[in-house]
Amino acid sequence: MKVIRDGQGDSATTPSVVAIGVFDGVHRGHQAIITRAKIAAADRGVPSVVITFDPHPASVLAPANAPLAIESLERRLERFHELGVDIVRLVTFDEAASSESAESFVRRLIHDELGAVHVVVGEDFRFGRDRYGDARRLSEWGEQLGFSVEACGLIGTGERFSSTSVRRAVLEGRLDTAMEILGHPFGIIGEVIHGDARGGSELGFPTANIQTSVGQLLPTIGIYAGAALAHGKWYPAAISLGRRPQFYENGDTLLEAHLPGFSGDIYGEQLQLVFFAWLRGEESYDSLEALIEQISVDVARTRELFQKISQDGETLLT
Repeated sequence: MKVIRDGQGDSATTPSVVAIGVFDGVHRGHQAIITRAKIAAADRGVPSVVITFDPHPASVLAPANAPLAIESLERRLERFHELGVDIVRLVTFDEAASSESAESFVRRLIHDELGAVHVVVGEDFRFGRDRYGDARRLSEWGEQLGFSVEACGLIGTGERFSSTSVRRAVLEGRLDTAMEILGHPFGIIGEVIHGDARGGSELGFPTANIQTSVGQLLPTIGIYAGAALAHGKWYPAAISLGRRPQFYENGDTLLEAHLPGFSGDIYGEQLQLVFFAWLRGEESYDSLEALIEQISVDVARTRELFQKISQDGETLLT
């Protein structure tokens, strides 16, 4: 998959079929749009192109209200590759991009640079200065410039598949709902850092402490069952996201995971962590022994859920 950034337009392949969107999380609604573009491209014998934006346009237009990122740009690009996209045209969204008119964007990028013969968007897609562009206007410009437009209807069962719905479900600890919308478990990737070194020595459950990034979406504080990809293999992961009230009155929020069955040094490595289910809230116990007993229960439940989910194939974990 080729990734074309601003200033590299002369490396684009034309003609093409184009799908446009931020595609944060690349959930099942996004996947439907990209799949339609791939089918249309194959029918016409041309490359499929995804136009996407980084950072999220809201972080420039309304930074105080910018949504938390479901996934990093790197993971988003990986998902485009997994879906079989030929080319990604990555637009850096800055003040200049925010001031460009919708019609200019269509003529400059979609028509002149990419030579689009067909464009696929979600029916609620808006773009350009003051969000003037939409599917109807895009179709009108397409008639003038020689490309057709396909607006995909919104999909979902009960709750519409959208990035907003994913964020809401994750923040509320409804990881099963997030998984249903995404088509895979919600997860993050972060560097393993040194922590209190208490998990193994005092509790008997060594943990990997994971550095999270500013603006990264995380579930509500609590204990979760999940999985971690370490040294190329998936392991169950009993996850704690919280302030460790057993040891601190007001500790910093820490994300840590115990990986049953794993042994090895992963300090400084990037660990991929996915969340399956909320197990319980964070609590303080009368004794260390009571805490250890509860952690044992959490780990056993995590193993059970890992076995249940992974039996459908490890691809589900990613």
